[in-house]
Amino acid sequence: MRSCFLIIVLIFSAGITAAQINVREKVKSGVMQRAGQRLDEAVDKGIDLLEGEVVKEAEKNKKSATEASSAGDQSNSDSGIDGKSSSAQKEPLKAAGRYDFVPGDRILFFEDFSQDAPGDFPALWTTNSSGEINSLNIAPGHWFYMNGEDAVYNYTRNIDFPSNFILEFDLVPDEEYAYGITLTLYEDASPRELDDDLYPGDRGLHIRIDDDVWETKGYNNLGENDWITGESTRATVSKSVVNHVIIWIQNRRVRIYHGGMKTLDMPTNIFQGTKFNRLRFSGWDSDSWPFVSNIKITTASPDTRSKLLTDGRLVTYGITFDINKADLKPESEGTLQEIAGVLKDNPALRVKIVGHTDSDGDEKLNLDLSGRRAVSVKDALVKSFGIDASRLETEGAGESRPLVGNDTPVNKAQNRRVEFIRL
Repeated sequence: MRSCFLIIVLIFSAGITAAQINVREKVKSGVMQRAGQRLDEAVDKGIDLLEGEVVKEAEKNKKSATEASSAGDQSNSDSGIDGKSSSAQKEPLKAAGRYDFVPGDRILFFEDFSQDAPGDFPALWTTNSSGEINSLNIAPGHWFYMNGEDAVYNYTRNIDFPSNFILEFDLVPDEEYAYGITLTLYEDASPRELDDDLYPGDRGLHIRIDDDVWETKGYNNLGENDWITGESTRATVSKSVVNHVIIWIQNRRVRIYHGGMKTLDMPTNIFQGTKFNRLRFSGWDSDSWPFVSNIKITTASPDTRSKLLTDGRLVTYGITFDINKADLKPESEGTLQEIAGVLKDNPALRVKIVGHTDSDGDEKLNLDLSGRRAVSVKDALVKSFGIDASRLETEGAGESRPLVGNDTPVNKAQNRRVEFIRL
């Protein structure tokens, strides 16, 4: 019996010992496993932290590269870190045209329809259809709405076009505008008051102004019976806004400007020997007519250097402003560039900038407006062209010094001017 008890005790003790060993092994195994898990977690956490730092550094480098690329005009270098060309840091290719035309010192023609009452057909024009003078909510002044079908609109008088001139006008196409309007300059030895021929006169130039294309066509009815054509889709006119169109004719060359750029440049678009003396608009869709106003024709490219250095006085119609405002229009760029060039080439030259208005409106307001316009011209020459401000004086003359009487639209246009006087 005692032996059995001893055996039981031994077995029980061995079980406890085995259990203790087993527990110890399990504890050891659990500790090792947990330690391994914690080590893995720590490693993972470390990797996460390291990865985060790498991402941050990459984003920082990317941001720095982007900033360096956007600030590319501050450096003449396009090299990468290794000194080789880095296309990723280069500015994208951009191209911009320029308003490089310079209106002269004589206004040959001006029509703003101010002498015509709203609802009437303009007195100095004729048509084979219909049209009327309107006012617009988006722009001041009177606007000729040419709203006939298969219609032509002739200015009834001859215009003495020189071989080098600039024609400008404002155009507001309505929302239905699609087929465009055609401006025709032509030569006719025996002109008719109304000429509805497709190719009027002896020789001429069609300029079609569509909503998606500019088309030019020089023609000759005196024997060659041929065309010289040009086309461009750059900076076409927009609907329901004022579009300022500039056309520079220089002998046979035709340049068109719109939307801050040169949209078309055809070196030989007019037949040799053509001498324009007539102007006409035409169109073929009664649902697609624009409003037209502020038609101006000036001589082109005056001898700025001679006028300032020799004559001591330059009158210019190439510096323009919105009605009753002193902000310079973009089309003033070419004239300002020309004047700045003369000033830079002659460092001792000093000039006074004088602003002038017509007699419309209040005299005191006109005086103030002309002074602010003169200051705007000075500021542009200083800030945009680097002319020393001490070389420029300004004066506002208002309506006090007209060149001609303020009795017609063309005379008023001549009195609205900027003058440069040598000091």
